[in-house]
Amino acid sequence: MVILVTGSTGLTGAGVVASAARRGHRVAALGWKQSSPPEGAATFQQVDLRDENLVTRAVFDTFPDVIINTAAVSDARLCEEDPDSAGQVNTRLPGRLADLARHLGARLIHVSTDMVFDGKAGHYRPADPVNPRSLYGRLKLEAENEILRRAPGFSVIVRTTLLTGNSPSGKRSVHENLFAAWTRGEAPALFTDELRQPCAASNLADALVELAERNDLTGIHHWAGAEVLSRHEIGRRVLEHFKLPATLIREATLKNNPAFQDRPGNLSLDIGTLSGKLKTKPLDFSAQLDLLRVPLPSREWYNNL
Repeated sequence: MVILVTGSTGLTGAGVVASAARRGHRVAALGWKQSSPPEGAATFQQVDLRDENLVTRAVFDTFPDVIINTAAVSDARLCEEDPDSAGQVNTRLPGRLADLARHLGARLIHVSTDMVFDGKAGHYRPADPVNPRSLYGRLKLEAENEILRRAPGFSVIVRTTLLTGNSPSGKRSVHENLFAAWTRGEAPALFTDELRQPCAASNLADALVELAERNDLTGIHHWAGAEVLSRHEIGRRVLEHFKLPATLIREATLKNNPAFQDRPGNLSLDIGTLSGKLKTKPLDFSAQLDLLRVPLPSREWYNNL
């Protein structure tokens, strides 16, 4: 099977390329300019994913059986700073891919986010009401709606959450962001009342590729890790795993921080409807920690402790 992966040089995309190649698929990878080919890609094109004409040409050149879209401007701050560029990648690109998938008779598997919810309830099911509280969440919700409108019979939307793993840049995942702060001499304040369900990017990738191999699942699904943890607990366990001092993080609460009143509190997901149908199983946080390594940009700092 030919699988086209957009955003192939990011944390999730690189994992999808590697997973699909291991399972014997031919992978065509699209990545940003000035990025290196991901391991396992049969072909690699550097494409500005904001350019619909370039994307269309790349898709027709490949003629894939499945498109897996992992591309996103996922940093909420960057979305606010450049909403047009974020909208091109987070909303218009998925809509265009839906059109192309329908035209080619290909399946589209699109990665969305738990940020489409407001975090007031938690344990969200795929059919629960959405209420994004950030521009990033709104753009991703618009993408979901566009995909379901344009290619309802060809598409699968997978909402996921905070990702763990080792990104190609060493600057993308949960523990990499923490290491970056520690390397700068900071002790980040992590919220004890902000609950997430961290997921290994490699595990998400395996689930996405398994979905690519099946044509009996469409619509919206959720995928995450097996445990619901606070941001502070995540940080504490990362410190313990790498044998770092507990003083490198500080406790904080959302309710005592007016600047974060709009930040979702509980974005845990009900993943049972999908996990019960896949051979891939969600990982607990200990298993995720075992996959992590010290990010390259922070290794000198870590080795000099």
